[in-house]
Amino acid sequence: MATVIQKLPIGLSSFDLLRAQGKVYVDKTDLVARLTAEGSRYFLARPRRFGKSLLVSTLESLFRHGTREFGGLAIEKTWMDRTYDVLRLDFSDLLVEENPAVFQKSLGLFLEDSIREAGFALPTVPDQSAEPLRLFRQWLSERPVNSLVVLVDEYDAPLTACLHDKALFDSVRKQLSSFYAVLKKFDRALRFLFITGITRFQRTSIFSAMNNLVDISLDPAYGTLLGYTEEELRRYFGESLGHASEVLGMDEDELIRRMQLQYDGYCFDELASTHVFVPWSTLLFLYRPQRGFRNYWFESGGKPAVLAQYLKRHSLGNPLRYEAIRSVQTSDFAASSDWDTLTDTVLLTQAGYLTIRSSTPQVLYLGYPNREVAESMAQLYTSELLRKKNLAEVGAGNILDAMKKGETESFVKELNRALIAVDYASYPVRNEASLRALVSVFLSGIGLAPVSEVHGALGRSDLEVVAGACRWVMEFKFAREGDDPEKLLLAGQNQIRERRYGSTAKEDRIVCSALVFSEKERRIVRFSASNGAGR
Repeated sequence: MATVIQKLPIGLSSFDLLRAQGKVYVDKTDLVARLTAEGSRYFLARPRRFGKSLLVSTLESLFRHGTREFGGLAIEKTWMDRTYDVLRLDFSDLLVEENPAVFQKSLGLFLEDSIREAGFALPTVPDQSAEPLRLFRQWLSERPVNSLVVLVDEYDAPLTACLHDKALFDSVRKQLSSFYAVLKKFDRALRFLFITGITRFQRTSIFSAMNNLVDISLDPAYGTLLGYTEEELRRYFGESLGHASEVLGMDEDELIRRMQLQYDGYCFDELASTHVFVPWSTLLFLYRPQRGFRNYWFESGGKPAVLAQYLKRHSLGNPLRYEAIRSVQTSDFAASSDWDTLTDTVLLTQAGYLTIRSSTPQVLYLGYPNREVAESMAQLYTSELLRKKNLAEVGAGNILDAMKKGETESFVKELNRALIAVDYASYPVRNEASLRALVSVFLSGIGLAPVSEVHGALGRSDLEVVAGACRWVMEFKFAREGDDPEKLLLAGQNQIRERRYGSTAKEDRIVCSALVFSEKERRIVRFSASNGAGR
């Protein structure tokens, strides 16, 4: 087996350290050069695990030391600027307590410590305890014109930490607004300002008082600033791709196609003209390809903090919309949100669960970027459907095993345990479409990739999914009060046979199942199974 000698930058967010250790660095400095030349005040929103902190560190090194650490990179020959004082603020380090007064004091101490750690001397301010921001204001006022670079990472971390408490949220926002108001007042001192986050919140002074801030979050020119394109994957990770190909027994093109299904598909430009792989999952897969195509993005931290806090007081939306492509006005999506106007669609997109699939000049169409995220979303929805429990906790933990063995009776038994456990008051199943969506959520959550309404020569099956060596072809029937389940079962069987569902599948074993769901009993009451029609 080939020896992998590439040093993958897993978990590294320090540009200088990454370069010193000889780790692989995907060179985005042509875009960094463009960014620093075209403007000087920016905001960038991206989900977690996309390298925002590494980008901030890259900018810090560039402005502080010039091209000292950029040997061989694109920007080395084009950077003509001098060096600057740099203040880097990582707001994810700022803890939010339940007491607003405590946060106010913490903000002042955070700024003071950050200034000292950056190597700056602090002025003497009488009675600075009376106003925590006073020292920061005094220090900033003494900076010469065009002498300072300020880099703010995860600006919204204190706000997302209190999405569950509106009063606390408003208090924290007020304090942060005071900070940005100071930055705005002494704007003349700044050569460059770069702010990152996940969400866009109103009345933080970022998008109001700081009206010269350019939001590049959906700018096609910077759609690939974070994340890896396929071309970059092939260029920078050739040795690791070769190793993974050997371990998994597939050629490189097949490997990349499989990686695209699992880790690619994120689009961050309003024209939907580019897409990228999520770096975190891509690197972990290449580091240990023998583990297979695992869900690293969700496993790394479960629900991101922004979503976890949101769900304490807000609804995730109807899980029966799991399969639906969503749409949002481009202007609405790019606008800032407030505590009570932040929708689940916007939040899920900003948090990385949805991405731009296609667009028109006025509308963005959103969907899951890849299988990894579709599975993560299904797990969240399963928790919502089952009253914060998972399938194993409601006695349905063996669904996957039954499907891999092609055992219809066992599958129905397991599925019924899940269906009966659904929070029916909140999520009633009213027709075949909602039943299909419900089953899709459960199957996606256990790592399968169900496909709805699969087209054949004579019709469309309701749901198809591959589990191990078995392809399941399902036809659902919905029994209302007074309907005869036996007649519906017969109709489903005839439909499978006459329309030859499963006849073109390539798997060795095809299980065609007609399943009758009773609205009254909230479970599958009749079922049958057969081999693929016409086989």
